[in-house]
Amino acid sequence: MSVSSDFLQYVIEQLTPIARISSRRMFGGVGLYADEFFFALIDDDTVYFKVDDSNRDDYVARGCKAFRPFADDPTYSMSYFELPADVLEDVDLLRPWARKSFAVAASAAAAKQRRAAKKPATRAKRAKAVAGRKKR
Repeated sequence: MSVSSDFLQYVIEQLTPIARISSRRMFGGVGLYADEFFFALIDDDTVYFKVDDSNRDDYVARGCKAFRPFADDPTYSMSYFELPADVLEDVDLLRPWARKSFAVAASAAAAKQRRAAKKPATRAKRAKAVAGRKKR
């Protein structure tokens, strides 16, 4: 898992006209962020965009492969698919693919935030119920 500096620079240049992009090195690869949303990753100089049911078929129709981080477990994949090379090369083609992945990442972050907000309330309710049973 490696990412060359030249390739990373190229990808960021291609995406910059679409959104404010930042990158972070992680686990030998690079994570890409549009604003604060983690929407893509680069591994072995291959770009993978975040997918869900709203955009997965775009990738499958083009024969793109899912990101598989563990060579010893080829059945495990994450919600990222390889971006077609011709899409990366053409900013006009790239724009809708990137925006869909931005939306997927924002939606996933919002869902995670909702789940996190619910957890303390659920714990508090359980604690209250347990305390009520102890009083009896």
